[in-house]
Amino acid sequence: MRLLLTSDTHVPQRAKALPPRLLDAMTRADVVVHAGDWTDAATLDLLQARARRLIAVYGNNDGSQLRARLPEVVDTDLDGLRLGVVHETGPAQGRERRCADRFPDLDVLVFGHSHIPWDTTAETGLRLLNPGSPTDRRRQPFCTYMTAEVADGRLTGVVLHRLPPRR
Repeated sequence: MRLLLTSDTHVPQRAKALPPRLLDAMTRADVVVHAGDWTDAATLDLLQARARRLIAVYGNNDGSQLRARLPEVVDTDLDGLRLGVVHETGPAQGRERRCADRFPDLDVLVFGHSHIPWDTTAETGLRLLNPGSPTDRRRQPFCTYMTAEVADGRLTGVVLHRLPPRR
């Protein structure tokens, strides 16, 4: 099962539209995961129409319309892998311990908020992934998203993809 992980799209505040390369990558994904801060219901509609399966949460910048349609936290099973999605996990320092304590039954937690790519593993084995942002690089050199694969309850092939600068 192929996954595409994204977060913090902030359309139309940070970009007028999602990058074409991200949209193209969605066509090859079995599951698209979005970790919040859409800021626009039209982007949610677009992903719901394009994705084979969408797993998504709202973020701190999402208003009442998006919050009415999306949960704050998702916990699901993907081919035996226990995957969770949440927007915000707090400061980087102590993140692994905090998330392992809060989500003891997960194998992988996808989160957003910082726009900073993150890939670490807590002492408990919980893998934490932040795909960054495809539209707002903030203090990073590139806008980004991630892909990965799930098979037999294991996450493999996690790749951070850099997007070309917007023109």
